[in-house]
Amino acid sequence: ILASQNFPTVVEESLCGVSTLLMEVSYRLEALAKIFEQSDVALPRVSAYFHQESVKELERAEAMLQYLSQRGGKYCNKNIQRPGTEEVCAILPALEIMLNQWKEEMSVMLELNQLAHEYGDPHTASVIKSQFIQPLVPKVKLVGDLLTSARRVGCTADSTGGFGEYLIDRLQETS
Repeated sequence: ILASQNFPTVVEESLCGVSTLLMEVSYRLEALAKIFEQSDVALPRVSAYFHQESVKELERAEAMLQYLSQRGGKYCNKNIQRPGTEEVCAILPALEIMLNQWKEEMSVMLELNQLAHEYGDPHTASVIKSQFIQPLVPKVKLVGDLLTSARRVGCTADSTGGFGEYLIDRLQETS
């Protein structure tokens, strides 16, 4: 157990905020998974992918809260925002939401890492880099590649659906 007296308040508060962000990302990804489970959309592999990533984000939030607790910090309860996915009905906008979420998460993690360095907390900076930033890099690349593939095979941003959506769903089997 690390000494809590060496835990800068601003870093503690930032960890709280980032853990809330991770929970919101998880909630949003789960909402996207539910969209692709619906019978009028029915892309089960895409749904499973969003669900799997939702679970991973929740695990990351829990890991951050566990770290916060180990350092002697206190969780500051914040409201989780609505997922904002009501208008999504196709793969392209769902992947764009996912990519934007992870880019935002990456930016926030980099800011948190920098903040920990500035306030003399190298342990937190190291944990953020190894457990939160490094695993995010391949995810951002994968979703960027999926988005490019979805555009190439003719996926649309509306509910017309078609062969492109089918191909992306089949592609998820091999990912």
